[in-house]
Amino acid sequence: MTLVALLRHGDTAWSAEGRIQGRADVPLSDAGRAALAACRLPACCGGMRVVTSPLRRCTETAALLGAASAAREARLVEMSWGVWQGSVLAELRAELGDAMRANEARGWDFRPVGGESPREVLARLQPWLRECAAAERPTLAVTHRGVIRAIFAAATGWDLRGPPPEKLDWQAVHLFRLGAAGAVTVEALNVR
Repeated sequence: MTLVALLRHGDTAWSAEGRIQGRADVPLSDAGRAALAACRLPACCGGMRVVTSPLRRCTETAALLGAASAAREARLVEMSWGVWQGSVLAELRAELGDAMRANEARGWDFRPVGGESPREVLARLQPWLRECAAAERPTLAVTHRGVIRAIFAAATGWDLRGPPPEKLDWQAVHLFRLGAAGAVTVEALNVR
């Protein structure tokens, strides 16, 4: 079984404002850079191959953690939020009311207008997970909340409805084991 570690990128101005970033290529904020400069990866990540989403907030995070030459992997890009990109989720919920509640209740099939569902995110990630499993090389991926949530949900059986089975710390590393066919299980969550 192959170990895969997932780390969300550092903070941006949009994340501080609660804005949905989606595929927008938002850079890290000064505060996000400062926080990363004070961080060190956990020992379990030592020697891992590092890959990153192609979005700048992830490549900057990898560089600040000492992996400036990390390979870019397009399949690790954030979930597409379509026309909701740049919006604040609480404002969308207030504006859309029952329609938003019904959409969120769809779990894996939740879909922002013009965007991508979590089920589609996982389908995009599955070939990458199989490739990682076949390579049998421990890998650290610097990626996004939507990607981590999809893998976490697949590993735990969570249907993305209601609260998650465990609260994820978005500044921590989340470790998963990959079976031969890319099946994913939780190794350890919220590793600092």
